[in-house]
Amino acid sequence: MSRLPALPLFRRVRKERPAPHDPAPHDPAPHDPAPHDSDPDAPGAPRRRVRGARPRRRWWWRWLRRLLGVVLVVAVGLGGLVVGAYAMVDIPPPHPEAVMQSTVFYDLHGAYIGRRGPVDRQEVPLARVPAFVQDAVIAAENRTFRTDTGINPSSIARAVLAAVTGGERQGGSTITQQYVKNALLTPQRSLSRKLREALIAIKLDQTRPKNEILQDYLNTVYFGRGAAGVQSAARNYFGVGVDQLTLEQGAALASIINLPSYYERVGSDPAVTATLQRRWSWVLDGMVADHALTAARRAEARFPAFRPYPPSPSDGQRQYLLDVASAEAAHRLGITQDELARGGYTVHTTFDLTLQDATTQAVRTDTPAQTGVTPQRAGRSRPTAQLHTAVAVVAPGSGAVRALYGGADYARQPFDDATDGAVETGTALTDLAHARLSGAGSLASAPTITPVQMAALYAALPAGDRYAAPYTVDTITRGGHILYSAQSHRPDRAGTSGAALHTGHAGLRTAWAVGDSSTHLALAVALFAQHATTGSKPATPATLRGLTATDPTALAARIATDILTSAPAQSR
Repeated sequence: MSRLPALPLFRRVRKERPAPHDPAPHDPAPHDPAPHDSDPDAPGAPRRRVRGARPRRRWWWRWLRRLLGVVLVVAVGLGGLVVGAYAMVDIPPPHPEAVMQSTVFYDLHGAYIGRRGPVDRQEVPLARVPAFVQDAVIAAENRTFRTDTGINPSSIARAVLAAVTGGERQGGSTITQQYVKNALLTPQRSLSRKLREALIAIKLDQTRPKNEILQDYLNTVYFGRGAAGVQSAARNYFGVGVDQLTLEQGAALASIINLPSYYERVGSDPAVTATLQRRWSWVLDGMVADHALTAARRAEARFPAFRPYPPSPSDGQRQYLLDVASAEAAHRLGITQDELARGGYTVHTTFDLTLQDATTQAVRTDTPAQTGVTPQRAGRSRPTAQLHTAVAVVAPGSGAVRALYGGADYARQPFDDATDGAVETGTALTDLAHARLSGAGSLASAPTITPVQMAALYAALPAGDRYAAPYTVDTITRGGHILYSAQSHRPDRAGTSGAALHTGHAGLRTAWAVGDSSTHLALAVALFAQHATTGSKPATPATLRGLTATDPTALAARIATDILTSAPAQSR
């Protein structure tokens, strides 16, 4: 039996496609083809689409996809770097220059005398800064401070672009960024520092309360006129503490932060004053927009007056007061004067600026010219030695120094004649000593007494057998804590009774030895004229004016009388 060959069940038959130039069997007679009929690639030939083939995309779309891919990869990489850098960055401590504080001095009524230290800065808690001052600073520098994350992305982008291209420096940093830049980082301008500033600002915002950041910012930001911090700025521009600022003054200080080195001349330069007034108005309008100020109160606001700048080359007598009080305060704390100046202390002195001004005016009114010409000798004339006038006003019994006149001008003569001069008083004190000890009740001429040092006589003038050496420091505080008080730390000093003056020069030396001050001639005269008694009766202006004008004691007594007459009663 023969086997039949296997036949496939299905068979693919390939149909031949006729060539373009061959007519199909059913076509009519051949004809001449058009050029594009024979060549599909010929110009003008219709593009034939193959079934299943994708349509061609435009070239720009392919490049766009590639660019987006690159951007995505870079963004992911940068995001990872930022996250890693944020995790690794630490908040540095403030650099020493940013937190260094000066020591400030006040008189017995709380009036500001001056400061000592390399920087003009004193920290204050945020609770002492009026709310409208805080709102003004936020309106001027960073209106989203309460809600932002510590940075302003658009401002950072502008700053980065300017740093890369070398363009104009861009501002607009947040309050947090400004604090980081001013207190925590170096002021160099670079892209890496700007990025680090942003990272620290974010972390600072995440780890500290907003009020703490604002407090640190207000205590370190520069306001011009050498003042760092809002407390020093308030004193320099308006002569008051920050807690005494008005709304108008607070808004003015907030307006200065933007360009402190330019605006510091406000009040002295009309162009600067006009420019600041426009910015001041903008800040107040911002406070209204932020609902921190009513429109009615805004309408009432008037641009404030400023203290002139730069100040006069010399501030008269105040530097003499600062020298004396600074030396005593350092001695009381057991530190050097340099340590005192950098320590941020607050020193309340015994000085009375009202009485100080009266003292200065009395000296200028009653003393002769500081230089003169002697009578001709052998046909020649020569200038006399310079006349130095020194005055000290001391409260008897307590020894508190109320005023000092150490010289005509500290800038020309820093040497203090009232405290540092080593000149014996000569016979100018004989009348005072005689009147005090004899109870004569007048300042008539008396037998000459051996020349004595000032400290010997003032020790004998107060009634009783005890005396208090003069002092100028009442209290010293820092951070709200009292470190020294004259009432609790300064014991009474046992002294020599007035009768010791009758015993001769030895008794005077004993009195001088127990004294701890070198305040001189004018101290005794002013003390006697103000409070000491002649016998049991107070010395009166009429008694003092009875002295002859040629008597050196008369000149000093008249000065003391003028001080008492011109100074208010509460200052005596």
